[in-house]
Amino acid sequence: MNLAMLGIFAVVVMLAATLGLLEVGRRFGVMLSTRDPEAAKSVAGAVGGAVFGLMGLLIAFTFSGAATRFDTRRAQLVEEANCIGTAWLRLDVLPADTQLPLRAKLRQYTDARIAAFRKLHDAAETKLELDRATRLQNEIWKQALAACQKAESPATTMLVVPALNQMFDMATTRTMGTRMHPPLMIYATLALLVLASALVTGYDMGASKSRNWFHSVTFVLVVSLAIYVILDFEFPRVGLIKIQSFDEVLVELRQSMNP
Repeated sequence: MNLAMLGIFAVVVMLAATLGLLEVGRRFGVMLSTRDPEAAKSVAGAVGGAVFGLMGLLIAFTFSGAATRFDTRRAQLVEEANCIGTAWLRLDVLPADTQLPLRAKLRQYTDARIAAFRKLHDAAETKLELDRATRLQNEIWKQALAACQKAESPATTMLVVPALNQMFDMATTRTMGTRMHPPLMIYATLALLVLASALVTGYDMGASKSRNWFHSVTFVLVVSLAIYVILDFEFPRVGLIKIQSFDEVLVELRQSMNP
């Protein structure tokens, strides 16, 4: 199951579980309200305030963190494109006969980086492209060092080597950036708080003799939407929130890397 299907499945399960607990809470509330209406109301108010407060705090925390990581990933993409572009230009200072093979490797490397992030929904394909990019890094580095030795110019080495090193470092930073997510325990706690709030909300609705479907459905949809947006921010290549448009920075750079 890919990430897109997994996200949809998680939201559907949360919808069903939340609706189910709303009904369980309502029935429990009806039963207790019949026995002791005043005591039922006082307990529900205290517990509901605590549960909703914690849920709101955790949603705000995870939403803010996900949005920040989304912006960071976009910035890292642009930074990597800048590093590759700088390295491409610095190859001009190398001896002419060493430039062509290095430029060919750098074009292949850029293709591998573009493909790796376009295939993030498929872990196996992504690993293949990242491994290809790593092999090309080693080949580029060895060829660049040999070319610098042939140039016999410290200035050439100082221009080319740091540019390549920065390009490789930025590749690692960006790759690891896609794997930065909150601990699974955070999502588990959020899910438990949502379910607990559904139970408390249903309990509050038990004070009424009839079901209030409008409030029930509104509560479920709003909470589910908040969770879905958080997940979409965390995995911006598999949902409605997209980061693919920023890939054009690397694509346009690759198109400008003429032989």
